[in-house]
Amino acid sequence: MAFMVKHVVGGQLKNLTGGLTEEKPEGEKSEAAAQGMTQEEFEQYQQQLEEEKQEREAQFAQKKAERATVRTHFREKYRLPKNELDETQIQQAGDDVVLPTELAKMIAEDNQEEAHKQSVLGQLSNIQNVDIDQLKDKAQATLEDLKKQTENCSLM
Repeated sequence: MAFMVKHVVGGQLKNLTGGLTEEKPEGEKSEAAAQGMTQEEFEQYQQQLEEEKQEREAQFAQKKAERATVRTHFREKYRLPKNELDETQIQQAGDDVVLPTELAKMIAEDNQEEAHKQSVLGQLSNIQNVDIDQLKDKAQATLEDLKKQTENCSLM
């Protein structure tokens, strides 16, 4: 009821004075006052929020660049076409983008496994029913026999 009276009388009173005075309704306060802070505290709070937001964005950009680096690595490894978006993300983050240490360890292990698989012994281990230790022993025995024969050879 009080709202209706204020609205009816206040509107007419405002028209009578020409609207020179501007009143704030009771519900409207500044943002700082609404949160129970002074204007200076509110500005500091806003600045702190902005700094935290920038830090989060920088960390997010760094993570995106790391992921792009990983994708680029696998594209090179498997000879897939390059993606310009990944290269752009890496450039935006700067030159300090490196693979995460855990991932770098995994990649190094994969490279070692691939090198082993590409070696002769690695190829032999793929063949079933082959005993690698037995093959090594036979190869060493053959080498020893050859050494003994060369020692006994009168031409040498």
